[in-house]
Amino acid sequence: MIDIENGSGNVYADLGKADATEMQVKATLAGKIGEIIKHRHLTQIQAAEILGMPQPKLSGMLRGQFRGISEAKMLECLNRLGRDVEIVVHKPSRTRASGTTSVVFA
Repeated sequence: MIDIENGSGNVYADLGKADATEMQVKATLAGKIGEIIKHRHLTQIQAAEILGMPQPKLSGMLRGQFRGISEAKMLECLNRLGRDVEIVVHKPSRTRASGTTSVVFA
């Protein structure tokens, strides 16, 4: 019989990565950027031009290789693709000592 373990919702945390939260945020942002590119029927060359980055770097980002790309750059990419980005900071719940970071798309 195979043991099955429920994940935490963050694969990077489940793998024990130190920067798990940051990587999860970047993965979510990269996924949304990819969705928008696909929805607009853009080639990677066209999208790279709009985003102001080399096509190979865009290709890597869309394949999950985003360690060299900042969250700020990914937010800029969303702006360049015509999306508004809103950052909301609020108090954490009383049960936690530190806050969390998440990405929500409306």
